[in-house]
Amino acid sequence: MTVSKVAIASDHGGIELRKSIISYLESVGISYEEFGPEAPESVDYPGLAITVSEKVVNQEVDRGILVCGTGIGMSIAANKVKGIRCALVGDTFSAHATREHNDTNVLALGARVIGPGLAEDIVKIWLETAYEGGRHANRVGQITAYEDSQA
Repeated sequence: MTVSKVAIASDHGGIELRKSIISYLESVGISYEEFGPEAPESVDYPGLAITVSEKVVNQEVDRGILVCGTGIGMSIAANKVKGIRCALVGDTFSAHATREHNDTNVLALGARVIGPGLAEDIVKIWLETAYEGGRHANRVGQITAYEDSQA
């Protein structure tokens, strides 16, 4: 799957990294929908994570990217949306593995944990890596089956 459109959001702690990632997306010709504050006043991350996640599950975008101070809160909130497999990633190996093995559709990053250079590398790898399927499909299927069994 070629990624052509991404939804991206941050809270107040991730504004600068979000802008850096958007510059990267623009440089490689990937369109995006941007959510999150322009000003550094405190905002709540759950609504932003849910907005991006719903864009993904409703197939309005191909994937989502979320940024907060650590990435933890955003990833927790995103994973509450049925159909989302969000991974908090802080290294390039995990960026590759989470796409190839887990078919993640949302990426969470911690602006206070990684810098813009590493974030760009992670985003690039995550966007370019295909889901391998095969032996991993059964495992992802088990997660989806459990999720589907919940009311």
